[in-house]
Amino acid sequence: MKPYILEAQDDGLLVFTINRPEKRNAINYEVMDGLEEALAKALEDQIKMLVITGAGDRAFCSGGDLSSFHQLRTEDEAFEMLNRMSAILLKLLFLPKPTVALMNGTAVGGGCELASACDFRIASSKVLAGFIQGTLAITTGWGGGTFLSEKLQPAQAMKMLMEAQLYDAEQLKEMGFLQLIFSGDPIENCRHFLNRMLVLEGDVLKAYKTMFIKKWMEAGVEERVKQEVRNCAVLWQGEAHHRQVEKFINRQ
Repeated sequence: MKPYILEAQDDGLLVFTINRPEKRNAINYEVMDGLEEALAKALEDQIKMLVITGAGDRAFCSGGDLSSFHQLRTEDEAFEMLNRMSAILLKLLFLPKPTVALMNGTAVGGGCELASACDFRIASSKVLAGFIQGTLAITTGWGGGTFLSEKLQPAQAMKMLMEAQLYDAEQLKEMGFLQLIFSGDPIENCRHFLNRMLVLEGDVLKAYKTMFIKKWMEAGVEERVKQEVRNCAVLWQGEAHHRQVEKFINRQ
């Protein structure tokens, strides 16, 4: 089974689905390849918006696949993986087309970082989500802390990062992380959320998105993400992190 599905719709939507439901749609190197393919495809003229979702109804994305990444022990080994994924999420943030995280299920850790790089986040009423990296004795390492600090009020962003816990959909909407809570078919609800945008010309959407990209560039987002990656890599090497990862894997 291919770990991702990429499908262009007639109305200009490009839908990228992480297709690893048995792994709660965790990100491995193949999913990274798929995201890079999606970001290149999204630049084509006929594409108006990029939607990212997960297969099934249990998980949007459970972050990095520990079975793929737990063998990374040193700061340099961790940095290589973190830096690659952060570069992908920076491309997603700076994509000159609107982007949507269609959260069909739970999003934890890196799954929230992926969602935070998108312009809009809409979620099923049953969703739980949170930046739980702190429970593994690390920080966000793909840029999510920086993205969150740009998207939410400072106190709310800090709370989400420092509490390292899961929140339900209503709490996420109250904090400003979600723009819509839905029930029923995810894609149908996504289309309903986007329908007034999709009728506009792609160049109009692109022009508006570019305004925000300029703001983020002036705010030094790229440099801040690089520092975030480096900070996480240092913590990744620590014994506290490896101890927590072993506990997590053994619990599974």
